[in-house]
Amino acid sequence: MDQDTQAYVFVLFFAAVAILLVVGALTIGKWLRPHKPNAQKQSTYESGNEAIGTAQVKFHVRYYLYALLFVLFDVEVVFLLPWAVAYTQLGWFATIEMYVFLAMLGVGLVYAWRKKVLQWNSI
Repeated sequence: MDQDTQAYVFVLFFAAVAILLVVGALTIGKWLRPHKPNAQKQSTYESGNEAIGTAQVKFHVRYYLYALLFVLFDVEVVFLLPWAVAYTQLGWFATIEMYVFLAMLGVGLVYAWRKKVLQWNSI
């Protein structure tokens, strides 16, 4: 057996051992735990109060727009931070590219502002 094949066999062996350990631990835990279900244990518990209504609540679409805008500007920070850290090593191309990226985000912000998505009173 050559060295590459031996390395793959080694990895497969440890993957199989890991899977067997997990499955074995879960199976032994299921055998050893006490299991005596009753109506009180099966009921829904919410701070000691009985649940009222359904779990599916309808939210206004504007809340989802807030979430999308948060994700948009959160992604902006994820891209801006490494760029700011490595700013001195980057050339003019990366700087211009980042300004184009910021301009596109600015257009998105202006669009959301004009559609009155950012007004809290309008809900």
